[in-house]
Amino acid sequence: MGLTAEQINAGLDAVAAREPAIARALQLAGYPEPRIRERGYRTLLRTIVGQQVSVAAAASVWNKLEAALGEVTPEALLAADFDALRACGLSRQKQGYARSLCELVASGELNLENLPADDEEAIAELVRIKGIGRWSAEIYLLFAEGRQDIWPAGDLAVQIGLGKILGWPERPSEKEIRAAAEDWRPHRGAVTLLTWHCYNNAAL
Repeated sequence: MGLTAEQINAGLDAVAAREPAIARALQLAGYPEPRIRERGYRTLLRTIVGQQVSVAAAASVWNKLEAALGEVTPEALLAADFDALRACGLSRQKQGYARSLCELVASGELNLENLPADDEEAIAELVRIKGIGRWSAEIYLLFAEGRQDIWPAGDLAVQIGLGKILGWPERPSEKEIRAAAEDWRPHRGAVTLLTWHCYNNAAL
């Protein structure tokens, strides 16, 4: 489960107390809403299903998987053949990613109920799944586990949103926003949500 509204607000208040630009953004744009996903295999599988397709297309694929498999468990997906999954809308590449996830979970090699407490170690565990890169791992840890200091500095909207908040004339680089956010530990997850909230906000 992701960060609660109380955690988001408290984290942003703590950062705003030492960063006037964050305080100004909160005044103009308000606090962001929580973004919450369930912890576990289904959320990561839905991430794979949703890669490079619209929300509507991803929902259609998921509905077909549920119709074909019943409960979409790792075991059920591993037992399904290529053509059955293709009929649900999963390309060869996505089937490879999905099977990678299912094999790691079904074998017990990846325990999504007990990922390492250290964020970097948890990311290293998640990126063992084919098709799950650092960004997807960071988003999972923020939305499904509510880890408070996740900072997806490679995210384009985070870069643009933070640039707007700080009043920078050009979109900052990943390296620049990593450096800028160092003083905001351990509340960078809340700031991430604020950057997305401010990304297209006309008030800023």
